[in-house]
Order: sequence, then C-alpha cells, then structure tokens
Amino acid sequence: MSSNALRAQKALQKHGDSLMRVAFTYTNNMYDAQDMVQEALLKYIEKAPEFLSSEHEKAWLIRVIINLCKNHMTSAYKKTYAELTEDISVCDNYSSGLYEAVCSLPSKYSLVIHLFYYEGYSQKEIAKLMKITESAVSTRLQRGRSLLREKIGDDFFD
Repeated sequence: MSSNALRAQKALQKHGDSLMRVAFTYTNNMYDAQDMVQEALLKYIEKAPEFLSSEHEKAWLIRVIINLCKNHMTSAYKKTYAELTEDISVCDNYSSGLYEAVCSLPSKYSLVIHLFYYEGYSQKEIAKLMKITESAVSTRLQRGRSLLREKIGDDFFD
C-alpha cells in the first residue's frame, strides 16, 4: 500500500464519521454519501496534499465532499433515477428526531446547520468551506432554524 493510501486510511479513521454525516446531510442517501466519501479519499490519494494540522485536513476533505455532492446532485444521472427511502443509520449518535428533521431540510440549510452544530465550525469557517459569505451562512442558519421550528416545534430550542 502506498504512503498516500496509508494517509488516506488514517484520515478515514480520524474523520470518517464526520465526512459521512456531511455527505449524508447533502445527499440524503446513504449509498450516495458512501460514494462521495470514497471519491474524496481517491482525490486525497491522487493529490497528496500537505496539511498544517488535522483540522486543516478535515476541512479540506469536507470541502472536497461538498464539491462532489454538488456535482452529483446536478448530474444527469441524479435527475433520472428514482430514490429508495432508507433509514438514517448515520445519525445513530444523534437525537434521531432532531437530526432527521435537519436532514429533511433543503441541503443549503441542512449543511450549514450540520457544520455549525454537529461539527462545531464557526460561521467564518463554514463560509470559507462553502465558498459563500459569512452573512449568507448566518442567513441560512437563521432560515434553517426557522424551518426546524416549523417541523418539530420549540421543544428542542429551549
């Protein structure tokens, strides 16, 4: 196994759960999410980027996954196949009702909510990851919270 493949394997062990949750939040499909993580790891092996820290590595992988998910969601293939419903098993560690509600939001809201609340990124970091302005992140967080309140009520927001 090459040294880049070993680095990718270690990155998967370290950040795999987070990467799957980000991909699933975007795609709402476990199989697509797994494909996105695999593709991100292949890019990791191909590019062999150097990172300043583990957080830099994680941010790079998340950015790659976001780009892959965007490409996948707009592909001709995605527009022509019928999706099967499935369990949200990736969310086992989270309050299933709340996380399920987050996953059901439009991706532009669910992704920023996931990155902010579940991954602990700041609005500034999210803006950089998603290549949008901080005010857009703030607006998406606000609108996403509002949509969540409509879906699940105020019980989780006290």
